[in-house]
Amino acid sequence: MLTPDEFRELSAFAALLIPHHEATLTLWPRGRLHRSLFLSTQGTDPKVEEPRPPGEMDVVRLMTEDETRARGFGSGVRVPLRITNEVGGFLILHAHSQGAYCDEVLPKAKTLADYLCAELFRDHSVSRMFENLINTLADVLDPREVFSRVSENVAAVLPHDRLALTFEDQGHLVFQAATSDEAIPLEQRRLKVSDLDEAVAAGFKLIGDLAAEYLPVVEPADFQTQMLAAGYRSVLAAHTSTRHRSFALHFWSKRPNAYSLRDLPVARRVADCVGLALSHQQIAEAERKIVEERARAERLELRVRSLVEELDAKSGYRRVIGQSKEWRAVLKRAAQVAATDTTVLLTGESGTGKEVVARFIHRASARKDAPLLAVNCAALPEQLLESELFGYERGAFTSALQSKPGQIELAAGGILFLDEVSEMVPCAQAKLLRVLQEREFRRVGGTRLLKADIRVVAATNRNLKQAMERGDFREDLYYRLSVFDISLPPLRSRVDDLLLFTEAFLDEFAKSFGRPPAGLTRRAKEALLAYHWPGNVRELRNVLERAAILSEGALIDIDHLALDMSPAVSNPSAACTDLNVVERETIGRVMRECKGNKSLASKRLGLTRTQLYVRLQKHGIAAVST
Repeated sequence: MLTPDEFRELSAFAALLIPHHEATLTLWPRGRLHRSLFLSTQGTDPKVEEPRPPGEMDVVRLMTEDETRARGFGSGVRVPLRITNEVGGFLILHAHSQGAYCDEVLPKAKTLADYLCAELFRDHSVSRMFENLINTLADVLDPREVFSRVSENVAAVLPHDRLALTFEDQGHLVFQAATSDEAIPLEQRRLKVSDLDEAVAAGFKLIGDLAAEYLPVVEPADFQTQMLAAGYRSVLAAHTSTRHRSFALHFWSKRPNAYSLRDLPVARRVADCVGLALSHQQIAEAERKIVEERARAERLELRVRSLVEELDAKSGYRRVIGQSKEWRAVLKRAAQVAATDTTVLLTGESGTGKEVVARFIHRASARKDAPLLAVNCAALPEQLLESELFGYERGAFTSALQSKPGQIELAAGGILFLDEVSEMVPCAQAKLLRVLQEREFRRVGGTRLLKADIRVVAATNRNLKQAMERGDFREDLYYRLSVFDISLPPLRSRVDDLLLFTEAFLDEFAKSFGRPPAGLTRRAKEALLAYHWPGNVRELRNVLERAAILSEGALIDIDHLALDMSPAVSNPSAACTDLNVVERETIGRVMRECKGNKSLASKRLGLTRTQLYVRLQKHGIAAVST
């Protein structure tokens, strides 16, 4: 048996895995109620002998507060010892502070108990093996890196010709590491096992002779034949688990009946030691992933900041303005997809900055040195849209006196931005689908196939799914365009950015007018913040430009702001959510204020005259020509 000095040495070794202030050892001979040995690193012995606790010999557990207080400590862990069939006991570790131990310490405590059992056996070869094994595994995070050394240490007490490590994955054993015999690359094998759940529940699998017994391997069907051909005759598998997954150690021998159940305790102890190292490796891997994710997020944030600063859209509502959480999320998604060549669909109300995001993606992409060309599908009549996109050959129609390349050819190597793609006519939709699928097209009136070296970024303020269900938009084109979609928030959801836009626009107008920037009265600021902004950033810019002119360099007051502050417009909860109605009412109001002057109205609305004509016809709004 151990002496007090030897036990203190064991305690010092145990502290490397589980720090503690006291270790105690209690043993009971079988059939006796009172202990036959008590050792403590503090040298104190309870005055009253502790009776042997019934029914706890297989329970590794944390101690209760009452149990630890009895010896003057705050925390404790109790591990049962099975030394021989005649003798059993407990190893108890105490710490002064409360909560010093948690469930994660229990596997470590079991490993220490196994080591202590080997010492009490006085089987010095087993003791040395476990000491060497722990030292080997303590120097690395991933035990697979030193798997050959693990095998060498274990072979002294559990001889084998091959040691293999497998993880369990949905009824399969996936080999992670193995020693020797390169003719059978088990590390690359995924075995489907018929009774894996049964083996895991039992904690082991033992095959005495492969020539007489069948391995429970379903796939590959010739696995047993290969193992026999390589000379293997018996195998012992010890199953255990880490925090995140189950695994097994397989001891293969070229001797029949090389293993028996007497070898199982040592095999399990070895598996526990490897499992402890795997747990450390998994924790380190999880921490590494967290650090990498944090670093990736920081790099993305830095990239977004850099792109915002260098983006070459310098004025008006095309500037990348905003610090709100919603806007930063949009820019992060744009930066993520920019590095790829994936088609992007930008959705959101009119005036939310879809072209700004398209230019941001272009600037952040590998195509930044090639052009970004924008086509507004709603601004062109049906007969002109195809010619604008795909170009035409001489004689394709009456006025086609010479061939002309379309925007797809002109954007070669760069990005084609299709704004208001929902307004594209069916014929053009079919041709665009071919461009996205086959990367080729024909000019109008042409027969020659041309290559389309472009990336498409599309935008719409309509609900394409609803348009698809109505039959107005092709389903296959919708899925081609919406590979990566980014939804842009309306200005009313970016209240934190509204005053930033206001300041930027007023600075821009001041430079244009040649006078100091106009300021805002408190009432004007409150009105801007209360308004619903159905026209979003584009409407804000037009309102502020008009106000800057009317104020003539003085403070802008609420009277200078052409805002309809009725509840239906100023209160978001009461505002109409149908974009068609909002657009129709906004255009109608502006046309009335401009007394039918389309030039002035188009400028107020941020539209070209052609775009305004299209929308007037669409909504059936009559106006006096000017």
